[in-house]
Amino acid sequence: MKQRIVVKDLGKMGYQEAWDYQEHLLRQNVEIKSGRIERQNAVAIYDGDHVGNEVKPTTNYLLFVEHPPVYTLGKSGNPEHVLMKEEERRKMGIDFFHTNRGGDITFHGPGQIVGYPILDLENFFTDIGRYLRSLEEVIIRTLADYGMQADRSKGETGVWIDANTKGRERKICAMGVRCSRWITMHGFALNVNTDLSYFNGIIPCGIPSKQVTSITAELGGLVPLSEVKDRIRKHFADVFDAEVQ
Repeated sequence: MKQRIVVKDLGKMGYQEAWDYQEHLLRQNVEIKSGRIERQNAVAIYDGDHVGNEVKPTTNYLLFVEHPPVYTLGKSGNPEHVLMKEEERRKMGIDFFHTNRGGDITFHGPGQIVGYPILDLENFFTDIGRYLRSLEEVIIRTLADYGMQADRSKGETGVWIDANTKGRERKICAMGVRCSRWITMHGFALNVNTDLSYFNGIIPCGIPSKQVTSITAELGGLVPLSEVKDRIRKHFADVFDAEVQ
C-alpha cells in the first residue's frame, strides 16, 4: 500500500508562524513514534489468538506557503553572508531568522513557493542524502514541464540552471532540511515570480560566485503559483511513490 501525504496550502504566512506549525506537526509524529516504542517494549495484550498491538500511524504532510520578505540562516551558516545592514533591512521590511535547518543563508518572499515536507522517512527510506536528491528530482521534473532543463550541482544541494556551464550557473531552488527521529521539516524554496533583487542583500547559500534565477526570469513572463504547486504535487507523488492528497 502506498504511503499517503496530506497537502496543506497555508497561503501567505509569516515565517515564525509557519515554523511553529511545522514544529507542532513534527512533535505530533514524534509522540506517536514514542508510543510505538513503548508498546513494543511492553507486554502484549492477548485477546484469544490475537495480539492487541495496533498503534496509530504517523502522518506525512507537504505544506505550501508564501512568506513575507525574510532572510533565514541555517544552523551552521555564516552570518557574514548577510550583506545588508540591520537598519536597512528593517526599513525594507525584511525579517531575519537563525533557523535549525541545514544550509546557509537564503531569502523567502512573495512570488516564491516554499515547500515544507513533514515526512516520516521510516515510511519511505531512512537516507537523508536520498531524501534531498528526491526533493531535487521533484523540482527538476516540475521545471521540465515548463521546458526548462534544470540539474544538480556537484556538492551543492538544490536545483540549478546551466549547472555545468562555468560562469552561467543560476540557482533556482534552495533547500535546507532538519530531521528528528527520521521525521523531516523545513524543505525547499522555488523561485517562481520572485523579486530577485532581494538576493543582493545576501550571498545566497554562501556561494559568492554564482547567481540566482526564477521561472519568470528564465521564461520572460509570470507563471501562476497555483499551477506550479499542482505540478509539484504530481511529481512529489511520483518520486515518493505516494498518494498525495
